[in-house]
Amino acid sequence: MSEFIRLEIDLKRCIGMSECGKCVQLCPVNIFEAQRGQPCVVSESQDECILCEQCLEACAPDAIVLHKLYED
Repeated sequence: MSEFIRLEIDLKRCIGMSECGKCVQLCPVNIFEAQRGQPCVVSESQDECILCEQCLEACAPDAIVLHKLYED
């Protein structure tokens, strides 16, 4: 688990891989993967996040939440 950030996908807002899946496609460091038709965060990979925020920008329903733990 990351010490600096924590990513979450709000599954109530997410429209799924068949309708979107942009977070999985765009992430340059593969923090997201598809499981059972839904994107999910690979928790072991969160430390690899480069804070490019491409996933946040591409997520139309704003289902991705980025917690910057170093700002708490």
